[in-house]
Amino acid sequence: MATHKSAIKRIRSSETKRLRNRYQHKSARTAIKKLRNADKAEAEKLYPEVISKIDKLVKKNIIHKNKAAHLKSDLTKHVNAL
Repeated sequence: MATHKSAIKRIRSSETKRLRNRYQHKSARTAIKKLRNADKAEAEKLYPEVISKIDKLVKKNIIHKNKAAHLKSDLTKHVNAL
């Protein structure tokens, strides 16, 4: 266990950030699944929200920008094919 005051604070803040990142990543994945299972009208409504969530994950370095581009491309193809 850490003994320095700054190291203890770093452990606390790292855990808080980890939980926040995990929550945001999981909620984005859930939104993607919901979009993939939706019908045409609902998918077109959900599409901008899901793309926005993906972009926010990239901005916060939770996922890589290339993974985000791949996801957005796949979702765009899916929505257009409906």
